[in-house]
Amino acid sequence: MRDRKAELLQGTLDLLILKTLSSGPNHGWGLAQRIEVTSGEVFLVNQGSLYPALHRLEREGLIRAEWGVSDNNRRARFYEITRAGRRQLEEETATWALVVGAIARVLEAV
Repeated sequence: MRDRKAELLQGTLDLLILKTLSSGPNHGWGLAQRIEVTSGEVFLVNQGSLYPALHRLEREGLIRAEWGVSDNNRRARFYEITRAGRRQLEEETATWALVVGAIARVLEAV
């Protein structure tokens, strides 16, 4: 089951990051922890997936980053969603709603 969770996460990581950042800026470790807690520990985000996704989203202009100090007094990059990122989040959320609805209909029909 854990492998299935990882596969699902790879396909949805950008969406989860954008949604999490929509509530305010956060650093990488904080993002991973928030996604884990919010998902009821279904999604466990590892650094090998998280940081490449953050860098990609930043290159695409969907998030921006700046250096700051974390709660434990360490230097960290804090990520924030951009206006373009909010538009992308709305589009991806609508797409996911369609997909989830379609899957539910298929599962109920069989």
